[in-house]
Amino acid sequence: MKKNRAVITGLGAITPLGSSVDLYWNGLINGKSGVRKITQFDASGFPCQIAGEIPDFTPEQYMDHKEARRLPRSAQIALASAMQAVGDSGLPGTMPDKERVAVIYGTALGGIDQLDDGIIALRTHGLNRVNPFTLPFTIPNLAAFLIARQFQCHGPNRTIATACATGTQTIGEAADLVHQGKADVVICGSTEALIKDFSVAGFCAMRALPVNYNDNPQAASRPFDADREGFILSEGAGALVVENLEHALKRSAHIYAEIAGQSSTSDAFHIAQPDPGAEGTSRAMRWALEDAGIAPSAIDYINAHGTSTPLNDSTETRAIKAVFGEHAQKLAISSSKSMIGHAMGASGTLEAIACVLTITHGIIHPTINYTTPDPECDLDYVPNHARKQEVRYALSNSFGLGGQNACLIIKKYLD
Repeated sequence: MKKNRAVITGLGAITPLGSSVDLYWNGLINGKSGVRKITQFDASGFPCQIAGEIPDFTPEQYMDHKEARRLPRSAQIALASAMQAVGDSGLPGTMPDKERVAVIYGTALGGIDQLDDGIIALRTHGLNRVNPFTLPFTIPNLAAFLIARQFQCHGPNRTIATACATGTQTIGEAADLVHQGKADVVICGSTEALIKDFSVAGFCAMRALPVNYNDNPQAASRPFDADREGFILSEGAGALVVENLEHALKRSAHIYAEIAGQSSTSDAFHIAQPDPGAEGTSRAMRWALEDAGIAPSAIDYINAHGTSTPLNDSTETRAIKAVFGEHAQKLAISSSKSMIGHAMGASGTLEAIACVLTITHGIIHPTINYTTPDPECDLDYVPNHARKQEVRYALSNSFGLGGQNACLIIKKYLD
């Protein structure tokens, strides 16, 4: 049976480079870093004192003050990203055929700030000071609910929580709903806001964060570079409107790109380390290529998972070589995380948006801070400066804690 084509008609982004798609994209192509000293709590006693904080988000631009005061930050930015994407798509604020509109939105940890505040209130002031919204506003599906309520989406509603693979998987599953004819429109994406003392302390305890760049935060995230020390924790949210091509054409929508293929796999190896054999990550790319029905040589660009951790970067490089063979040397590869850090569950969505805009504008953003080559990471990572290049097919990788992998292939839309 011929499957429906799934196209992208709307984008929204709240990032450490700014709270709009334009600010995000301009920051990426100009090699701007969004990493800075932490301001959301006093991190002066922490080994890592820097993060990718959103510099300019005002929740009252998207909701009234009462709701903004109640909602956790992850939900605020999630709703904002979805409102941007729907506005960009040209769809009405209330969907005309509500049962044909779905929401698939994800997060790794949800409203951890709300949970943290509730625990502090209980232990400091007692039972009567615990906010009654503590648990309802901590649940991972809060963002999906808020988006569905905002636009009165009565179709399928799902929440994905596959750690750092979350955002990529939400988009892949959104495309599947359209391909299968189960929805005409899907609002999808992911959110994360983990810059709290508790979560930063946890990643410091794992020795996952860099400790020697506190006085030079913009140089701290350096994927594939020999001097990389660890990832930069960041926050952000992204959203896409994925639509049945026929539905989009009927309303004369602007079409950014088409979703060609997707996959998800499991390493089944370790909670925090990638399989050194790169079998799960390789399989994710191979299956996405098979789903798209294209040869590896068709891929022009890879937006890498590229976390800036020693194991992840070298493992991803091995996986790319295993899948693409000689073509790996011809691929342009870059890491958005070099500029925005690692927004955990939100990363895959923001990186997919970067792929869409790469295809749209014919510009590949750089991997910044690449100064010392690593013999184990010896591919073309588009170092330090953007590159003009036509991209017909872009592949986006996301590899999460727990060995959960997701891969997405986005292609230039052709009639």
